[in-house]
Amino acid sequence: MRTVYNLNYKWAFTKQADAVPSQMPMNWNWVNLPHTWNNIDGQDGGADYYRGTCYYAKSIDKMELPESEQYYLEFEGANASAKVYLNGKKLAEHDGGYSTWRVNITEALELNNLLVVEIDNSVNETVYPQMADFTFYGGLYRDVNIICVNNSHFCLDYYGGPGLAVTPVMDGKDAKVAVSGYITNRKDGQNVKCLILDAEGNTVAEAENAEGCFDFVIENAHLWHGRKDPYLYSAKLSLIENGEEIDTVATRFGCRSFEISPERGFILNGEEYPLHGVSRHQDRWGIGNALLPEHHDEDMDLICEVGANTIRLAHYQHDQYFYDLCDERGMVIWAEIPYISQHMPTGRENTISQMKELIVQNYNHPSIVVWGLSNEITMKGEGDPDLLENHRILNDLAHEMDKTRLTTIAAISMCPIDAEYLTIPDVISYNHYFGWYGGDTSMNGPWFDNFHAKHPNIPVGVSEYGCEGLNWHTSKPTQGDYTEEYQAYYHEELIKQLFTRKYIWSTHVWNMFDFAADARAEGGENGQNHKGLVTFDRSYKKDSFYAYKAWLSDEPFVHLCSKRYIDRVEDVTKVTVYSNLPEVELFANGVSLGKKTSDVHFFYFDVPNVGETKLVAKAGELSDESLIRKVEVFNEDYRLKEKGAILNWFDITEPEGYFSLNDKISDIMATVKGKMFFMGLMGTMMKEMKKSKEEGNSGFQIDLKPDSGIMQMMGGFTVLRMASMIGMTGIKLTKEQLLDMNAKLNKIKKKD
Repeated sequence: MRTVYNLNYKWAFTKQADAVPSQMPMNWNWVNLPHTWNNIDGQDGGADYYRGTCYYAKSIDKMELPESEQYYLEFEGANASAKVYLNGKKLAEHDGGYSTWRVNITEALELNNLLVVEIDNSVNETVYPQMADFTFYGGLYRDVNIICVNNSHFCLDYYGGPGLAVTPVMDGKDAKVAVSGYITNRKDGQNVKCLILDAEGNTVAEAENAEGCFDFVIENAHLWHGRKDPYLYSAKLSLIENGEEIDTVATRFGCRSFEISPERGFILNGEEYPLHGVSRHQDRWGIGNALLPEHHDEDMDLICEVGANTIRLAHYQHDQYFYDLCDERGMVIWAEIPYISQHMPTGRENTISQMKELIVQNYNHPSIVVWGLSNEITMKGEGDPDLLENHRILNDLAHEMDKTRLTTIAAISMCPIDAEYLTIPDVISYNHYFGWYGGDTSMNGPWFDNFHAKHPNIPVGVSEYGCEGLNWHTSKPTQGDYTEEYQAYYHEELIKQLFTRKYIWSTHVWNMFDFAADARAEGGENGQNHKGLVTFDRSYKKDSFYAYKAWLSDEPFVHLCSKRYIDRVEDVTKVTVYSNLPEVELFANGVSLGKKTSDVHFFYFDVPNVGETKLVAKAGELSDESLIRKVEVFNEDYRLKEKGAILNWFDITEPEGYFSLNDKISDIMATVKGKMFFMGLMGTMMKEMKKSKEEGNSGFQIDLKPDSGIMQMMGGFTVLRMASMIGMTGIKLTKEQLLDMNAKLNKIKKKD
């Protein structure tokens, strides 16, 4: 019988070696898996985390393994490229850091063995991802196992798959269920037995034959119906020889139907089921991507608490444990490969292999409804013939391998709505940041109305939208200020616009959690993207978390916003309360300021700010409280200060009537001299970016021409903020350069 033997304990690890050792190295560091070497330097900013080759070594005593006829090494995640050596012999290599893959080690296995795994996350032009706004952690960051099986066994060689596929198709109230088992080294006289079990373990159907393929009908099937009722059946296959089970595999599955309508949105089991949820990156503060089951559990609990019913699992294949949680908790899932940001003509085969692995390994999960082909891949233009052909190949491949699901893409905001690229998948979504990266919040809903009017037959969703928020605070939220208050305002506005448009097939907030992006230098905490509704360490739910909970969760609650913003200078301060209950009453030092109702779940009160005021918000039997205090001078602890910034906003001269680094790009570009200034500046930066790439740096390669889509999108940035973000491209501006830029801007008059 099959036995899985875990190998996570006691590996030797090093960054220093340059060759495969011939014996167990005793001077390397001892680590347990899961492990990454970028859990610190990949999160601290500077775009300087180690990307290169590292080695893991482990002794394996065959006598400690279960006795078996075949032995397979199984890697559940090794980022990004790996080579496997057993007793000095190279057995396999694999490109792609997010999927399961296996190596048959039977012939090379000796009594005493030295296993060495060479892992490389360095820059190259063949393995995705190479350019993206997140850290590419290197390491053996998921479990490593040895699977011990009989010579005849359910397949372990085909793209890391489970060896069986279950395809349920609804026919009225009944489910037609096809079960296929794939067997390696089948012998005459062997049979396959199949059991279909309900959620309580009762046998619903069974059959036995030699082929291993079965067709059942589950009459009046209990449907998998998202978060309302995530009911799961199980299929178990047993390989029988001489009346004895010699191998067994099993999977859970769900019976459900769905469609995506360009008018009605997402439809589950014939019912309109609006999809509103979040995107998720898998990493954590101080841990990186080397997660344990309890980390996945906590993430899922938080996502359920906010009330989401869908998750975009970005931008790569996630842990099988998390997909299982999605099935169990009723999440509707968008699963995708890391074909992201910049098309590489030399990377086509890697997109194909990663798509095959994604589909084969995740085919049985009822939670998954769409396969994502790419994300923001047209950052440098949407007309590249090779890019279009790559997408057609992936789209056809997905439909060939899985005839039950749809394909999708996440299009970057600047991608024209008539682009040929948008016609390739079944459905599309856009990544829009109006109100953060340029534009303003009011532009979001009308943009989708315009798309829907021009393309009424294309289902369109929102794959990303978000705004950075940290522990900075203000009573006058302003786009780009990184305050918790602006982030809350932004999401209030986006919720009201997006959730009320029935035709939008899904919305996914970017992001559920803050995550590492080592090239970022924003918001006063470098190395992170802070668009999460929850902090990187999962310790603090930002106010925006509760804005979504008010709309999406059935769990009654009331939440007072801005609890970390106590000292306030204004005489009357605006206080915001979120609740999914219809009425809220606010008390100031025990005195009622009145009751308010709201059809959008957001309640606003004007509160006299005198001395120290204890605020209590009550909704039904629930209450929440906070404190405000009148001060004469603004508390500078609340104002953004860039960590390690070359210049801060308060270091910059701002002559009245003239521009400075603190002015928005769009305002400067609106003047003739301002546009000329930017043309010269961007030309210089593009040369520096090209030089950086030639030197092997892995920063973003983006079009910095003044009229490019990227620059138009960044129009809402101040020049100083843009300068800090330019660091993501590998360009490092000095203090002298910034002061020189400011001096030139100080000579350009603002428009009257």
